[in-house]
Amino acid sequence: MKPIISIVVPIYNMEGYLPRCLDSLLRQTYPLFEIVAVNDGSTDSSLAVLKRYAAADSRIRIIDSANGGVAAARNLGMASCRGEYIGFVDPDDWVEPEMYGEMHAASLEHDADIVMCGYTREFGTHANPKPFSLPDMTILRGDEVQTGMTRRLVGPIGAETASPEHLDAWGTVWSKLYRAELLSKSGIAFEDLSVIGSNEDTLFNVEAFRGASSFLFLNRPYYHYWRANEGSITTRYKPELLKQFLVQYDKLGAAAEGGPNASEYRKALGNRIALNVMGLGLNIISRSNPASLRGKLKQLKELLSQPRMKASLGEFDASASPLVWKLFFAAARLRLALPIYIMLNGIELLRTRKKGGNKGAASHSAGRDHHEPGRTGNDAHELLPANEQKRHSV
Repeated sequence: MKPIISIVVPIYNMEGYLPRCLDSLLRQTYPLFEIVAVNDGSTDSSLAVLKRYAAADSRIRIIDSANGGVAAARNLGMASCRGEYIGFVDPDDWVEPEMYGEMHAASLEHDADIVMCGYTREFGTHANPKPFSLPDMTILRGDEVQTGMTRRLVGPIGAETASPEHLDAWGTVWSKLYRAELLSKSGIAFEDLSVIGSNEDTLFNVEAFRGASSFLFLNRPYYHYWRANEGSITTRYKPELLKQFLVQYDKLGAAAEGGPNASEYRKALGNRIALNVMGLGLNIISRSNPASLRGKLKQLKELLSQPRMKASLGEFDASASPLVWKLFFAAARLRLALPIYIMLNGIELLRTRKKGGNKGAASHSAGRDHHEPGRTGNDAHELLPANEQKRHSV
């Protein structure tokens, strides 16, 4: 029987986590689905695990490819999907049994091109559901999709800028179910991280939402996002990251061009650029950056003086931000490298302490680079410790 839902799983060296992921998918209460498992040149026993599962359940289809990275693996899987709907799952994550059945039913009932659910961040020793501000069963149609979602994906405005740790919480692809026709008609594909540095999920979603006429949000944490073993944007120093981010900004701006409120989109993108100073700065202060302290301060100064960064910081309104971020952005606008260096090291220390007890096994993303910024490159919203007192929603 032809599957209604296709679930793409890109896999690179995930032998220790793959069974948990596949078991959760095979327990779906909705039976008409296929798992398109793309083995992205794994050098461990991931392919053997896939073959064992596929032999026991015909709903699993294996694509065995040379290593090309998470974007290439997802694109390859997406091109071979046979379902009317497409979802994505990362191989070290897992899902609730009712996830795809509930999302599919909601799409049919409300004629939604894209359905999104909530998710829980799993840290090994504890779990935190990600708080979202939209009520369950929120429906957006027509221009509401562009003003309510596409703009939000491009960047935050107003009070949204107060919670930079939530910058890309809406941008994940694994929390969504897409009409396959929407993706095929738009010709959407994932951009390689070697080109854009990070946020390939967000860029993909900006393009998808630009073509969508309806969106439905289920404020239910059906997806489990495994973070106990992950790297971050500071795992390894990436000297080309600023150049890659500038390409990413061009692509985000082009994807959002022609929206119902172009000036608001430009403002949102400018705010994203200003907020990304934190992540780019964390990359510079990384222990794996071979530069001396003087060299790192010079790099920070160059970052803050880069024309696009400088312009965005100059226009960024930090009035809605907590005091610590007001101080951070004030120093950034003045291009004060030493205070920025000190604050970034404080952020890194807090993040390290926060993750201190999480001793999951070593893991790699589904990409060619084991140290890609943030397992699938889309963790900008997790670069900073959340304000646990305020519990901001997004």
